[in-house]
Parts: sequence; C-alpha cells; structure tokens
Amino acid sequence: MIAVQLLGSLAAVLLLAACAWKLGLGGDVRIRSEDEARRLAREAIWGFEAAEVGLDRAGIGALLRDYTGRIMLLRRHGAHFAARLLDSHEGIRLDRNFLVISTGERAFGTVTLDLREEAQAWAGALRRLGS
Repeated sequence: MIAVQLLGSLAAVLLLAACAWKLGLGGDVRIRSEDEARRLAREAIWGFEAAEVGLDRAGIGALLRDYTGRIMLLRRHGAHFAARLLDSHEGIRLDRNFLVISTGERAFGTVTLDLREEAQAWAGALRRLGS
C-alpha cells in the first residue's frame, strides 16, 4: 500500500514538472542583449525607442534612454520584466560600478544594477532628471 502511494505521488510530481516545462515556467529569465532590452522597452511603453542601453552584467535589469531624454528602468519581476519611466534622481545611489535605484513604489522595489564602467555616466544622466 505504501509503495502504491509513493509511486502515485512520484507520478504526480513528474506530471507537474512536465507541465511546468511545457509551459516554460521557472526558467532563468534574463535580458541577454541590448536588442532584447529595446524590444522589452517598446512592449512596455508604446513609442519608446531606445537610443542608449545600459545592461546589467547579470541581465536582471537595464536602463534605457530614448531620443527625447526619457529614461526607463527595466527590472526582472518574477518570470517577466517590469518597466518604469524615471522622472527624478531621488532614490538613486552610485556605489562604484553599481547603481542602486529605488522608485519609491513598494511593489516595484529597489534594484541594484552592475553597469560596470557605464555606471558613472548613467548616474550623471539620472542626476539631471527633474532639474
């Protein structure tokens, strides 16, 4: 009887794992290229065409500036990406190659981007927001 329950449980777990794999759930969601970041930005806000992209080293987020000077923050949110247009330099802190960005929204949270040598340039661009 215990063996039957064990086999039934194992079969159910394998079935759920197969369903999750088939649906593409639980994957390692990352931004792999600047082109992918541009596509995500266009999907998030219609008409946003990125002129510059600052991609996090691990691919968990990106900063994008369009041709009008607007700056968008993309960050991983579960299995998807969330986007916000930044309009102020409040909540922005530079720590060597890392840029810590807090939008003030509890649901969006704080993100730390490893922008390598581009971090200072992006920090400067963000300081000009709202001024």
